[in-house]
Amino acid sequence: MSMLPVPHVAIIVVAAGSGTRLGAGGPKAMVGIDESSILRHALAGVFRAEPAQVVIVAPATHQGDALTDALAAAGGRRDLVTVVAGGSTRQQSVAAGLRALWPDVEYVLVHDAARALAPAALFARVLDALHDGLPAVLPALPVIDTVKRVAGPRVREAVDRADLVAAQTPQGFRRDILDTAYRLADHEHTDDAALVAAAGHPIAIVDGDPLAFKITTPADLDRARHLVAPVPRAQTLLDAPQAAPRVGLGTDVHGFGGDGALWLAGVEWPGEPALSGHSDGDAVAHAIVDALLGAAGLGDIGTHFGTDRPEYVGAHADVFLSRTAALLGEAGWRIGNVSVQMQANRPRFAPRRAEAEAALSAALGGASVSVSATTTDGLGFTGRGEGVAVTAVALLLPA
Repeated sequence: MSMLPVPHVAIIVVAAGSGTRLGAGGPKAMVGIDESSILRHALAGVFRAEPAQVVIVAPATHQGDALTDALAAAGGRRDLVTVVAGGSTRQQSVAAGLRALWPDVEYVLVHDAARALAPAALFARVLDALHDGLPAVLPALPVIDTVKRVAGPRVREAVDRADLVAAQTPQGFRRDILDTAYRLADHEHTDDAALVAAAGHPIAIVDGDPLAFKITTPADLDRARHLVAPVPRAQTLLDAPQAAPRVGLGTDVHGFGGDGALWLAGVEWPGEPALSGHSDGDAVAHAIVDALLGAAGLGDIGTHFGTDRPEYVGAHADVFLSRTAALLGEAGWRIGNVSVQMQANRPRFAPRRAEAEAALSAALGGASVSVSATTTDGLGFTGRGEGVAVTAVALLLPA
């Protein structure tokens, strides 16, 4: 019988936090997202990554629960799992995990169990950077909110976001560097990257992932529960012996005032003011999505692409429309055609009508899309140039 190779990578999963701010009355990692705990979800991403020794640092009172979750996620690889008791601080907990590493481990990833939905691709990105020779790697996302420096109840100044990122985990290190940094540490640091930087090592940045948000408050937990909840299949006429065509109506309105360039009808409009919105504010695409989902009885745009879905921040029409087309296909529908009317004083639409219709059609898998545009003779908010209003009608046919 051949022996499985011994991994040269270890992933320390820090799960010893008390969860005070979560208000769950017990260790945060043991709180359920659905039928599985925060820790169990975190370990699902861990075990989908490169084979590694997995060291779970758990509360001393819940080591058995942590082992149960680990074995459920490990797919039978009991040999990869180690559970140790954590300390009174995060840094002490990571140190306990380091002491449990196998001697031949070369690279160490440290991951917070509270970032329970971090995908395996994020672990792979950090490991790839380590394998490429970087000694310390931090996944991070750009800061998108406006940041202010305050003094008491008053704002002192705005902070330039260009040089700011939001740090995530897993953070990756060469094992010798992390061991040495922990031996030299003489005070608590906010994370392992800060500790290693204090020991004099540069920290490289790789792209983070919106799904790797940290579950800290009840609102964060609600967000995680929404993300993992299955989308119920709505009852449609497809359930009848003979399904009939369906017609759906969608509307959307966005005001000018967003950041960056204007995206409308699936194309960029240089020199035009951007529309505000959770994504790119493309009211044409959003109205089409609502018309299609409504026709199929699959909810609306908020059901699938709501503001609680960080992966759709800044997304363009092709993302929304291609995902909607996939949902329709899964439900047994194909798109007959889509007709759109846009009310706006700007941009001047006619010269780019064919380009926009082609972009929308391509995103919907080749479905027929027609778009007309009109002004309102100066009446209403569109006539005053404050924004765009769109109405879409969609025809669905049984697949």
